[in-house]
Amino acid sequence: MAKEVLELTALDKPKSIVAEAYRTLRTNLGFAGIDNPFRSILISSPSPQDGKSTITANLGVVLAQAGSKVIIVDCDLRKPMQHKIFATENLKGLTNCLLKEMPVEEAAHSTPVKGLTLLTSGAIPPNPAEILNSQRVRSFWPTLLQEYDYVLVDAPPVLAVTDASILSAQMEGVIMVVRAAVTRKEQVMIARDQFAKANANLIGVVLNQVDTDNDDYGYYYYYYTPEEAPHSSIRTI
Repeated sequence: MAKEVLELTALDKPKSIVAEAYRTLRTNLGFAGIDNPFRSILISSPSPQDGKSTITANLGVVLAQAGSKVIIVDCDLRKPMQHKIFATENLKGLTNCLLKEMPVEEAAHSTPVKGLTLLTSGAIPPNPAEILNSQRVRSFWPTLLQEYDYVLVDAPPVLAVTDASILSAQMEGVIMVVRAAVTRKEQVMIARDQFAKANANLIGVVLNQVDTDNDDYGYYYYYYTPEEAPHSSIRTI
């Protein structure tokens, strides 16, 4: 299985079609919450290597570029990736805030993008699910929303461990990343059902790693019926 490509395309190649797709995702996110904006958003995927960490990072970039104050929180306490994407250390982060009561401003990292802050995972604990299901975590998000316009949470794949399901119920919205020509329909349906059981608000799907040689390559926005799938989708690579 190919490894996820960890690129900040929205920052490094702002005129590319991929960067434009991220900006379209930002726009569609605004449409999805036109009356009640989704400010705390979990990004997950059915399986590993679908690209959810890269989507999270680039969405954070384009939201900040539009003038919002954004924090990305790496809640993948099993295989964190955000510190690698932003090329920073991970000696302190979320677990320091939760277990050692370190202030967020002390644990977080600045980024090259004005308005974008990164809170890496910190040290990997032996019991991620128990920590993420704690009252301390549940009370952590309202605190962040007092300071930031958007809180983007990078969570583990939903079919691999229970962490994403636990976190999804704590967020205002969930975006699921699926990998073109790799993620099976059955996996998407099972993942959707997992979020439904957690009473999560699944607001959209990102179709990732689309074949750019395809004649109909581009990005699009469309609706499902509620019975079929989440109601919005944006195609990018």
